[in-house]
Amino acid sequence: MPPALLAFAVLAPLDWIAVARRSAALEYAAKPAALGALLLWAAGAPHPSGVLAAALVFSLIGDVLLMLPTDRFLPGVAAFACAHVAYVAAFSAPLRARLAWLAVVLLAGAPASARLLRAVPGARLRVALGAYGLLLALMAASALAAGSARAAAGGVLFLASDTLLAWNRFVRRPDFGHTAVMVTYHLAQLALVASLRGPG
Repeated sequence: MPPALLAFAVLAPLDWIAVARRSAALEYAAKPAALGALLLWAAGAPHPSGVLAAALVFSLIGDVLLMLPTDRFLPGVAAFACAHVAYVAAFSAPLRARLAWLAVVLLAGAPASARLLRAVPGARLRVALGAYGLLLALMAASALAAGSARAAAGGVLFLASDTLLAWNRFVRRPDFGHTAVMVTYHLAQLALVASLRGPG
């Protein structure tokens, strides 16, 4: 196993433990380090992808913003929106297939999306999160259309992670809810990188 991937395999579970135990100090160290390790693994590919690197850099920025003690939710959402744009660009899939999967994703997620948007306070925030949700759905659709099991798993897990995050914030916060957000998030990023970095 490449050292960077091994580091991710250690750091990601450390972040899950930190979140579950509400250990801010451990989370501040493990959360960005896990994405940093994944970025190093992507950069170590025989033919590294600049678009994939951009997706991970924006994700890393989003990670840092969302874990700060002060509320940086919207800047964090903006960073992840940029990451999703990069992921959409990184996938090679026909437009027709992307649009077909986008319709499937939107229809499947419509009940949860409607419930979430009703719970979001303020019209501006509701519009911003609605636009982000469409971009997230397009990323997941692009991953599903790519014809790779890893890509599909990554897209679906990312969709699940962000849905859980929004549900925890605006609807209710179940026990271990944030831990589930981070587990699905890290597995999503791992699957997406594994599908896009190429062999080696």
